[in-house]
Amino acid sequence: MTMPGIPAQTPAAKAAYDARWNRVMDCVALRQPDRLPIGMQPTFWLAKYGDITCRRLMYDYDKTAEIAERAILEFEPDGHSPMVLATASGQALEALDFKQLQWPGHGVGDNQPFQYLDREYMKADEYDDFLLDPTGFYLRKYLPRVAGAFEGIDELPVLPSMYYTRLVMGTRAFARPGVRQALERMIAAGEEAEALFQRHIAFEDRMAALGYPASYMYSSVSPYDYIADYFRGAKQIMTDLFRRKDKLLEMLERVRIIITRSTIEAVKASGNPFVFIPTHWAPDSFMSDQQFTTFWWPPFRRMLLDLIAADIIPIPMWESDCTKRLEHIKDIPAGKCIYWFERTDMVKAFEVLGDVVALRGNLSPSMMTTGTPADVDAAVRHLVDNVFNKGGKLILDCAFGIPDETPVENVRAMFTAARKYGG
Repeated sequence: MTMPGIPAQTPAAKAAYDARWNRVMDCVALRQPDRLPIGMQPTFWLAKYGDITCRRLMYDYDKTAEIAERAILEFEPDGHSPMVLATASGQALEALDFKQLQWPGHGVGDNQPFQYLDREYMKADEYDDFLLDPTGFYLRKYLPRVAGAFEGIDELPVLPSMYYTRLVMGTRAFARPGVRQALERMIAAGEEAEALFQRHIAFEDRMAALGYPASYMYSSVSPYDYIADYFRGAKQIMTDLFRRKDKLLEMLERVRIIITRSTIEAVKASGNPFVFIPTHWAPDSFMSDQQFTTFWWPPFRRMLLDLIAADIIPIPMWESDCTKRLEHIKDIPAGKCIYWFERTDMVKAFEVLGDVVALRGNLSPSMMTTGTPADVDAAVRHLVDNVFNKGGKLILDCAFGIPDETPVENVRAMFTAARKYGG
């Protein structure tokens, strides 16, 4: 199966592309591939590989594309992350005056990674405001809090109150200086984001023409994580489990519909059927099993089922240790997903999930950054011997992409060992 929309390829590049694509698709469908597929998802490791600062990686489109292409051509992965879009966002973030994140050269040092700022972006008494009118809440409260470019947009009227001739006078708000300034800054931010996106598309088209498919082109989020990370904050969401249970459940259902619809639309537009979904609050240590099965898993499972029904292939990235969750997250249709595990024992995951999903991961970050090539070789052989060679549909990768400080020789050892032991 070849992904639609591929740029012109030479016969050799087409054969290589099809082989890589089919290798991953065989795993998804729980068929044995011709050999072990290998994924590649670096972020700031590209700076180490290219011997530049993380800041330059974020701000120099051309250099980032050059380094990313060099890495793909050297290692020849079966699927790569959208590297330009993921790492070259510095100018777009600055244009937006984005406040939820610090990045190299902006809030942290030139060689430090992203830092998310965990804060209360939606107050406890604002659940009803969101539930009544999510778009109005975004425009008048949420967006000005998370990005300076939107400051002033809160002066807009309540849009659903503008009807018939009231619409005429309601447009006066667009003449207000604050709204006018916000619109001008939003346009400038949009232009920079469009420039980044076009560089991303150009890079992905070039890689496809050379025979290298993308692992995915769009990422999404689980309903619970959407609220916990980007609205309520860590401390507040934990108290909401007890103090605002009903409101939280109602908001989970509302955002599930919003996220699912927008994800389906974006993935369909991308032409790539995969969607990457990092999960932040699912690990064993973050909530009880009862809380997981009440708040976290039900809306996410419904989201997965809706995505699958739309012929989309979800790639949930289960962060940290999710061993206690394995029996719960098994409850999905077989042969439709890739489950990527960070720290969960992959042999145990294969035992529980091997007849339901393909697996991706999960070489240890500490081993990749502080171990030797021999250590990497042994770790790859362990996964091949105990998962892939026993019938597991495994896509080899690091725990959550290549750690930033990983020695280049360890990445080379990972790819060499995968081809040595995995066919």
